[in-house]
This record gives sequence, structure tokens and C-alpha cells, in this order.
Amino acid sequence: MLIKKNLIALTLTGLMATTMSLSTAAKTTLKLSHNNDKTHPVHISMQNMADEVKQLTNGEVIIRIYPNSQLGNQRESMELIQSGSLDMAKSNASELEAFEPSYGAFNVPYLFKDADHYYKALLDPEVGGKILDSTKGKGFIGLTYYDAGSRSFYAAKPIKTPADLKGLKVRVQPSPSALEMVKLMGASPTPLAFGELYTALQQGVVDAAENNPTALTLMRHGEVSKFFSEDEHTIIPDVLLISEKSWEKLTPEQQNAVKKAAAHSMMTHKDLWAKMVAEEVKKAKETLGVEFVKVDKQPFVDAVKPMHDKALADPVIGPYVQKIDALR
Repeated sequence: MLIKKNLIALTLTGLMATTMSLSTAAKTTLKLSHNNDKTHPVHISMQNMADEVKQLTNGEVIIRIYPNSQLGNQRESMELIQSGSLDMAKSNASELEAFEPSYGAFNVPYLFKDADHYYKALLDPEVGGKILDSTKGKGFIGLTYYDAGSRSFYAAKPIKTPADLKGLKVRVQPSPSALEMVKLMGASPTPLAFGELYTALQQGVVDAAENNPTALTLMRHGEVSKFFSEDEHTIIPDVLLISEKSWEKLTPEQQNAVKKAAAHSMMTHKDLWAKMVAEEVKKAKETLGVEFVKVDKQPFVDAVKPMHDKALADPVIGPYVQKIDALR
């Protein structure tokens, strides 16, 4: 009888070990890289998504987030994603234009009338949806968008018209659209890593930059650039991506869970972003003494009109720009 009981106990132990082994094998961990810190709305939004994915998949899919460019900068992350060496990453439409021309639609200056128009386009299946899917077969897929605000010029002097940009070296992202826009406005575009920008502004390597207002405080650019000229030339979304190799490892149910959680995180991010921008603008004014300059946008719009006309005639992005125009 004792031998029989021992055999049963051993059998049960073996079954439990096998079950635990299968459970461990079934768990999928996805590494997600981004270049912001843990207090940034993007990180908080991604963490919300990761929590929801874990809940929806009963712990079968875990998203582990690596902030502050721990796994490489955005460009390096994109290359790792394409090769399948990294599961997920946050990039933006400016950088993605070099990997997929469709993202160039979002880089056309003065394309969006306001934030409502911007969200309407992102949520439209024929615009935002198709652009996210446009990279299938290129190593990665878009999951959702995150608001990164409207971009304006900041420098040691006010920039009220394109004439004020003449002769200035302006830091831009490594995007063909950004380069063309700054040239049309009369300045000299200078691609430069974002992490090097503070020193470049301080030492006069560049005279100006363009970004959303949070760069003034979070990256301390307001210490060396005291005028933020609100021309709001572009509203370029951040984009959450997943490697196709990693995507194909997930079951259809898990893929649906990831898509659902990503879509939810986009909308919670909308509120987080708006709150943070208001707080950082207040800090920039009160703590750093940055002056926010209202400008007449029309001269800037006129300067870059050739880009809008060119975009409409482009066979890849033209249909998207046309649809975005129609959503005004």
C-alpha cells in the first residue's frame, strides 16, 4: 500500500512539473524600447497597455518596457525591430518616413487644422488604420499612435515670420520632409541626435530647434532658448510598433488582445498628454522665463505650400493627404 501511495505521489508530482513547464513555455515576454523616462505620458500609457494585455491574456503575454533608450535610440530600435532582434518600440512618423513612405503623409506641414482634426484622421480606418498596416512585409507593423503635440520653433530670439529664420541653422529630425520644410522657410536644416541638442544650442552649433513645448523643461532646452514661437507647423504622432516575427508568435486571440489594449492606451494617453503639456508650459514660463510668442501662421503656410501641392501629387501619400483634407 505504501509503495502504491508513493507511486501516486510521484505521478502527481510529475504531472504538476509538466503542467508548470508547459505554463512557463506558454508565456511570451515582449521587450518594448522607448526613449522617454518613466514619468513621461508615453511610458505611463505603455504601462497601462502592458497591464491590460497581461489581464486579457491571463498572463500569457507580458510586455516588459525599457525606457530611456536602454536598448538603443529610436533609429537603432527600428533596425533591431526589422531584424526581429527586438519585439516592440516607439518611433515617430518623421523617422518612419525613411522606412515606409506612407508615414510621410503625417509630416506635411500645416496638414491638420487642430487637435480634433488630427485625432479624426488617426482614428479613420482609411487613413490612420491603413498607414499602420502599410509596413506589413517590411519587418514590422504599427499598433497605435501616441500624441506628441504640435511642433514649433524655439531659439534665442522670437521667430514671427519665415524671414526671421533666414540664415539660421535649425536642428531637425532625420526626415526628408523636415529638411524640405526648413529649407522652404529659408533656414539651414541640421539633422542632429536629440540627446545632443542642449549642448548644440548652448554652443551655437545650431541656432534654433523645433519641437513641442515639453522639450523646454524635460530636456532643459528652455535654459538656452528663451523664445518659443507658436507657429505649430506640424503635429507628428509617435507610433507604437511590433516586429512581424514577434507578432507571428502570438495566437490570433493574443494579437487581438494586444491591438485592443494598444487602442485603449492611445485614448488614455490623449488626456495624459494634454495635462502634461499644460503643466510644462507653466513651468517653462514661471521657472525658466521662456516667452511664448503668438505668430501669424499664414506666411509660414504660404512658404511651405509647394510641399502640400507635391504631397497631393504623390502616388503614395497623395490619397492620404486628400482624405485628411476632406476631414477638416
